[in-house]
Amino acid sequence: MSSPLRITHAHGDRITVTEERGGIDLISYVYRPEVAWEAPKPYIHPMRTLADNVVTDYRPNDHRWHKGLQMTASHLSGQNLWGGNTYVHGQDYQPLPERVGSMAHIGFDEVTAEAGRAVIAERLSWRHHDGTHWADELRRVELHDVEHTGSVNGPGSGPGSGATGPETDGTGPETGGSWTLTWSSAITNRRTEPLRFGSPTTHGRKAAGYTGLFWRGPRAFRGGRILGPDGEGPELMGTQAPWLAYSGEHDGTDGHATLIFQHAPENDHTGAGGTHPAHWFVRDEPFAAVAPSFAFHEELELAPGDTLARRYRITVADGEWDRDRITEHLARHPW
Repeated sequence: MSSPLRITHAHGDRITVTEERGGIDLISYVYRPEVAWEAPKPYIHPMRTLADNVVTDYRPNDHRWHKGLQMTASHLSGQNLWGGNTYVHGQDYQPLPERVGSMAHIGFDEVTAEAGRAVIAERLSWRHHDGTHWADELRRVELHDVEHTGSVNGPGSGPGSGATGPETDGTGPETGGSWTLTWSSAITNRRTEPLRFGSPTTHGRKAAGYTGLFWRGPRAFRGGRILGPDGEGPELMGTQAPWLAYSGEHDGTDGHATLIFQHAPENDHTGAGGTHPAHWFVRDEPFAAVAPSFAFHEELELAPGDTLARRYRITVADGEWDRDRITEHLARHPW
């Protein structure tokens, strides 16, 4: 059974979801507007494990617009809803503030926590730099399946669990576990012409197909472990798979954390059912980052009035999970 959750809403600023058993603030969903140059949009930071370790970064000095976990659009019909400099083929990244748009918070339809599940349902407006409304988004963020690791016989503990590090050595009190976040976005084009979703790769830069939901890991997670169902390491950049995991080691405290990023079945991530295909953007150097990009190699065109709908899960776990442990966890928590 999922541990109980509590919501605290600082109106106009953020929503914090707390796991009541340990008093850990698992996420803060921040929706206040921020600096225009950084393409203002809601984001999740900090995001924490059940052992109270932060697994997101915020405004790092290399990319001030990287903020935890957020929905982005690096190239959108000539606009940049990512933030910062814009990639221009043949000119590299250029400061073009007139191209930097925003995703503005409009209102919440639901903010609840009950029976071990928290829900944040939000309406947003995707906007051109000049404020023109381009798209509506209905967003739903859910936290669920909050499961503590048992000190000796609990789930995910003990020999053969596939989790390593002192946080799961089975010798002390309960020190963590895992929980899952489901992110759903439905983006409807309100223009009279198509919206074209792209990336630096669709505009000529190799291995830079980032757009869509994007996670920036803490600086300590540089050089972390990247795992997929059939492969491992940075060579998974630009590939397709139903899930991808990233493990990193913490600064300041002993141990690791693992994040598992997963496509919902209806995403049709391979494109076999006719959906625009998705490919993984993933880096372990010079920083940790993951995005299930929906416009990595080729632009996605959204006709006027049409809706782009995607759903993802991110499991946040204490310990460095191997492929067997990840596969077992996903089998126990089907869509």
